[in-house]
Amino acid sequence: MKIAVIGIGAIGRAWTISFMRAGHDVRIWNQSPGRIEEARDLITKILPDLEAADLLNGRTPDQVMQNFHPCETLEEAVDGVDYVQENTAENVEVKKEIFARIEAAAPEDAIIASSTSGIVPSAFTGELKRPERCLVAHPLNPPYLVPAVDLVPSPKTSKEVMQRTAGIMKECGQVPILMEKEDPGFITIRLQGMMYHECWRLVNEGLADPESIDVAVREGLGLRWSFIGPFETADLNAPGGIRDFVGRFGDDLNAIHPRVTDPVRWEGKLLDQVEEARREKLPMDSHKDRQLWRDRRLIALAAHKAERTRNEG
Repeated sequence: MKIAVIGIGAIGRAWTISFMRAGHDVRIWNQSPGRIEEARDLITKILPDLEAADLLNGRTPDQVMQNFHPCETLEEAVDGVDYVQENTAENVEVKKEIFARIEAAAPEDAIIASSTSGIVPSAFTGELKRPERCLVAHPLNPPYLVPAVDLVPSPKTSKEVMQRTAGIMKECGQVPILMEKEDPGFITIRLQGMMYHECWRLVNEGLADPESIDVAVREGLGLRWSFIGPFETADLNAPGGIRDFVGRFGDDLNAIHPRVTDPVRWEGKLLDQVEEARREKLPMDSHKDRQLWRDRRLIALAAHKAERTRNEG
């Protein structure tokens, strides 16, 4: 399969790894040509770690990089491809322009997807001649290590395109989350945002500092959630399953609900407080190293989960 990646910042770069290790030829275009070489260097550095964890589908880094094809123009990149993953600025007008250019140059049956994390697809595809082949495919970063991806249709997106996209995602090792209709925040951002708001509220009300809240997730909730979701967690947390869980804890959780839906603003003294706590924990001169550490921890987790899946299968 031929895939075009339009825009190769952090998300485009990560998508490129997912697509290349699945064996697809990836044609890459970026408005600033220097970003492509930067992406090549960064990808080359991380591939040996993925190979060591057996996360390259049996390929070597050199074999994977054979699927990396820079292009001088957007039109060259999308010519003859089956699928396009757009990763440009979070700006409706920019996306309208880019999608119009892609539609004019890509094959008529090519799927065109956006990685946007905050714009519903109808906002930038409604004026196209064939909006039925367009959708949002929103990943969690980096998608080659965090497989879930929101697939979000506009009112005009065809069901056939949704299913085809889901198939492409599965073939690339992603786990698609199919939405029935568009809604701001999609699925993963809405869930993450809800937790973010509660974390900031806890700090704002003086109930805990940022590190304590990180511990609660890192050493508590996150351990279970890396293998089972919140509904399964609740179902397993009561002897009689989910109904028993609601009977035991539902009233208490509902009593909290009005508080967690009243968000505080992430600004002013509260933002200063949280930033100070984070910089004390992680100075900015160590920030990039910590990002690399995060990715290597995710590699280890992905390898563990892949081994578990093989053994259970």
